[in-house]
Amino acid sequence: MNFSTKELKGNKSLLTIIPVTENLREEILAKKLPDFSISSQIFTAKKDSMYVLERDGKLVLLLGLGTDPEYKTIETGFRRILSKHHELVQKTIQVEFCKDFDSAFIEAAVIGLILGKYHLDFFKKERKQSFDDLEVAVLSPAKNLQKLLDRAQKIGRAKIEAMKLVDLPPNTVTPDFLAEWAKNLENNPKINVHIYDQKKAKDLGLEAFLAVSRGSAKPPKFIVIEYRHPEAKKHIGLVGKGVTFDTGGLNIKTKGMHFMKSDMGGAATVLAATQLIADLSLPVNLTTIVPAVENAIDKHAYLPSEVIRSHAGLSIEIVDTDAEGRLILADGLSYMVSNYSVDSLLDFATLTGSAVGTFGYESAALFSNDEILSQKIQKLGMLIDEKAWSLPLWEVYGREMDSEIADIRNFHGKPIAGAITAAKFLQAFIHEHPSWAHLDIAGVAFGDGEFAKTKSATAYGVHLLLKLIENLG
Repeated sequence: MNFSTKELKGNKSLLTIIPVTENLREEILAKKLPDFSISSQIFTAKKDSMYVLERDGKLVLLLGLGTDPEYKTIETGFRRILSKHHELVQKTIQVEFCKDFDSAFIEAAVIGLILGKYHLDFFKKERKQSFDDLEVAVLSPAKNLQKLLDRAQKIGRAKIEAMKLVDLPPNTVTPDFLAEWAKNLENNPKINVHIYDQKKAKDLGLEAFLAVSRGSAKPPKFIVIEYRHPEAKKHIGLVGKGVTFDTGGLNIKTKGMHFMKSDMGGAATVLAATQLIADLSLPVNLTTIVPAVENAIDKHAYLPSEVIRSHAGLSIEIVDTDAEGRLILADGLSYMVSNYSVDSLLDFATLTGSAVGTFGYESAALFSNDEILSQKIQKLGMLIDEKAWSLPLWEVYGREMDSEIADIRNFHGKPIAGAITAAKFLQAFIHEHPSWAHLDIAGVAFGDGEFAKTKSATAYGVHLLLKLIENLG
């Protein structure tokens, strides 16, 4: 898609899109369509409504968004145009915003248009229209419109990258694939990437990470990405769970295994966010770690009741091999804090069904030992509908992870407080870092939605991380 701020004229294939809110319906229609009388019975401008008419041989689409629409409402409304009404679109689109629509409104609309061209038909013989060559003119009196368009396009591209990483099958997205994806970031001169194989990981003491990978024919990769900016005042550490497929190990999953290609949703979030931050050249130092493994089964697979070592020096009793994500995150978090002086440390992981049981598919479960950081994540997430809500880290939950034989166990074995006890496990490996946040995104990274017939990726967390880093203070 090619975006510009110049008006398109005289093109019979042009589709003009006019976003309309209920409170501004009369004003917008009078200005944009002075020669038409459109009854409110035909077009209300309510959320999810639309009306198509012909003007001078060209189509005009009125997109109803309700009153004071939220960011996600705007994004979704515009996404539907290419995703569900592509027959209206030929070669050119012109979007005409009224003066009352601010930069956030325009940004959400542009991102929605970009996401509209995303489909899951990666391996179909006949794929849907790509819209890669679509010309899009955006007209608005907003200041710095071209800069706004550039930013929105980069956000849209990053979200699509995150969605692809999750939606592609596990015989494509392997630990090797994630490592190569990360290496490609080195096209940006501010980025250095280090990929550690099994031998190097052994030398570094990443024993918990290696234990999870033992049952797989696909070798693990411990990925470290360093983005450095000369004007940076903060250093942020990101860790993303990169289980490219999760059978559950010897505690094999009894249902839902088909969707376990999504168990690297945390990795997709932090990788795409790193790409986005580098593309925008934000003045921050960023270190991103993705422990990438496949949790499979063979004669070498790690066993329930094993005691394994970890980078932090803590011994871990394995109660359940399906509680593997916290093991690789433990080594990722410990390695980060031991080797980099980060001001804040965040990890993203599709970690527990308990988080889904608590919040459904509406919010991530948020755990943090830094109240200011926690409140900022919650506040910024609400602005873009990437919600996160805080749960406690009380020490009583930590005692649930006590082990008789080792320093800690990886699962407490009870059907209660699963997301909290998992967070307490991770906290044991951050070396008492004072500003840490863990986001359990099991319910929000991958799920049912209107743009696919099956569960699909959401790119949750990519935009949230951008907003957070832009508002570090």
